[in-house]
Parts: sequence; C-alpha cells; structure tokens
Amino acid sequence: MPRSLQKHHRNRLPAQFWIVWTATLINRAGGFVGIFLTIYLTTERGFSGSTAGLVLGLYGLGGAVGVTIAGHLTDRWGRRPTVLLAMGSASVLMVALGLAHDRVAIMVGALALGMAAEGARPPLGAMIADLVPAPDRGRAFSVYFWAINLGFATAAVLAGFAAGAGYLTLFVADAVTTAAAAVLIAVKIRETRPEHVPRHHHATGLGALGRDRVFLGFVVCNLLIALVLMQHSSMLPIAMIDDGLSPRTFGVVIALNGVLIVLGQPLVTRLLTGRREALVAPVAAVVLGIGFGLTAFAHAPVWYAATVLLWTVGEMLNAPSTAALLAGLSPVDMRGRYQAAYSLSWQAAAFLAPTLGGAVRDLAGNTTLWLGCLGLGLAAALWSLLAVPARERRVAALTAAAEERTELAKI
Repeated sequence: MPRSLQKHHRNRLPAQFWIVWTATLINRAGGFVGIFLTIYLTTERGFSGSTAGLVLGLYGLGGAVGVTIAGHLTDRWGRRPTVLLAMGSASVLMVALGLAHDRVAIMVGALALGMAAEGARPPLGAMIADLVPAPDRGRAFSVYFWAINLGFATAAVLAGFAAGAGYLTLFVADAVTTAAAAVLIAVKIRETRPEHVPRHHHATGLGALGRDRVFLGFVVCNLLIALVLMQHSSMLPIAMIDDGLSPRTFGVVIALNGVLIVLGQPLVTRLLTGRREALVAPVAAVVLGIGFGLTAFAHAPVWYAATVLLWTVGEMLNAPSTAALLAGLSPVDMRGRYQAAYSLSWQAAAFLAPTLGGAVRDLAGNTTLWLGCLGLGLAAALWSLLAVPARERRVAALTAAAEERTELAKI
C-alpha cells in the first residue's frame, strides 16, 4: 500500500462513529427548546427571572437522575437500547412540555424532559470511547464537538425566526429531530459494548468509582467550569433583555458561539493534535473565565458578541480535551457509569447555574454575577494544573490495562 494511502487509512475514524456524529448533528440542529426556554418562560408564560431559573434548575435535576440511571443501563443493558430509550422518551416529552400551561405542569414537564434528554449522554459517550482507539479519541471528540456546535448554530438562528410562528413550533420541531436521530441510530448502529470485558458487580463498581480520587477531582473541577459556561443559556439572555435588547438579538449573538466553533474547530483540532489534554484543560478554564467575566462590562450587541467569541475559544479548547480525558480516565467495564458521573457535574450545574445565577443577579446585580464567573474559571484552572501529573498517570495505566485485556482476548 502506498505511504499516502497508509496515512489516510490511519487517519480514518470508524464508520460507526460517523453514524453517531450524524445523529448528533440532526438532534442538535433541532435543539430549539434549550436555547429559548428562558425567554419562553419569561415572555410567553410570564415567569420571573428567579422562577424561570428554577424551571431550568428542575430540568438539570431531572438530568442528574436521568444520567445516573442511564449510566447503569449503559454498562448492564447496552449502549444502543439505552440511547434509544432516552431519545424516544425525550421526543414525546418535548411536545408535552410545549402544550403545558399550568405552572406546576411546566415544572414537572421540565423535570421529566431533563431525565430523558440528558439520559442520552452516557451511552453516546461510551459508544465513542468503544468505537475509537485511544490515540484517535482527542480528534474524534473534537470532530464530535464540532457537529454539536454546527447543530447549535443552526438551531440558534432558525429558532429566532421559528418563534415567530409560535413557541409551540419550537417544541414540535425539537421533538421531530430528536426522533429522527433515534431512528438513525436504531437502523445503523450495532451494540458497541465490548464483549470480552468482565462486568463489575453493581455495588463493586460504585465503590470503585467512589474511591477514584483522581476521577472525582476531575468531576468536581468540571462542575466549576460548567457553572460558568451554563450562564450563557440561563442568565445571559436575561442580562441582554435588561439592556433593552430583543430575543432575536440574543439569538444572533449566541449563534456566534456555534458559528465560530463550526469555522474554527477544524483548526483547533489540528493545533491540539499530539498535545497533552491534561495541560490544555487549565488554559481553557482561564479563557472561559475571562470571557464571561468581561460580560460585566458589555451593554451593547457588539460587546456582548465580543465576549461570546472570547469564551467560545475557551470552550473549543475545553470540550475535546475534557472528553478525551474522561475516556482515558474511565475503566472499560465502567464507561457508562463514569460517563454518568461526569454528566452529573453538568446536570448539577444545570440546576445550580440558573438557580444561583438568578439569585446572585436579583440580590447583587449582573456585574457581581459575571465577575463571580471569572473567579470560578480561575479556580478551575489552578485545580486542573495541579492535577496534571495524577491524571496522566491514571490514563497511562488504564490504557495499558485495556490493551492487555484486548490481546488476551485474542489468544
């Protein structure tokens, strides 16, 4: 085989990975509800900022329950059936939430939707870790992150116009694209859970996870970053409305996040190839913190746009490096549960970010909120930097163990 073809063959990602990639792109391109839920609740349903934050918090609480259950099902039942259950349930619940008018019904609907929609995270993450060899995971997760944000950018632009036809349109369109993604996975994806890997007993697995200080520190550090990043969908739209800007302006400004990632992530992927993921993470946290911190001084669309572009660079660095670290820190037979524990940090942030963000905004104002984000970003950066040696030792040990099991299985 010619050398150029050999290089091309080595650089190819598995075909099954691209099916997961496509399904994710379809799902995220219709992800209207998450982007406009705060505005929908405050303008269409008349909720206060704090009450709207509580509803988003309930979504996060539901997500925490959902990823926990899904993590166990991913390891014990399988990746494919777990993701199909999560996506199928989410498509139905989106329509139900869009039809709800009573305040209690909306809160219950948000809780249930969080359980279903976020329950897809552990099996999808485990699928990619199963399908892609360790040396290629950083690139694979970077490409996957690119698809997520291509979909997000599309959804952000389209949602601003679709809302003109009525907010129910957003819920129905989101449900349809979620169902379409589930159908694609059902038809094209085989079960990816390795058959040669022994399964931990339920209690033993949880005990091992609870004793893994390196991984638990990684999860807590990610919680700090997630608390900052999730202000973009909870408090940022309210801050822009406070400055007299329209929901459509918010849609255009936040779409810059996805547009920059779509245009710049391929370049970032090349720049990060061969880099140490554990060292990229603290740099990303610093950039994220500064970007959100500068929002305290933004009052016009152009300055809001500038801060979005800055923290987006941090997000572009953080997402693929963190996902690759997560895969490397997860034992093969517990990938679902480790993915779930990591996802819990995002679900905890989904509850705490709008709840605490709304409270800080109401009590101390927007400036205090955004400067607090700067402080959390810098704290996360210092934590990540100090944890680099321990994380890299753990990844090396687990990678060697997985390779040894694979070789023994071939004998």
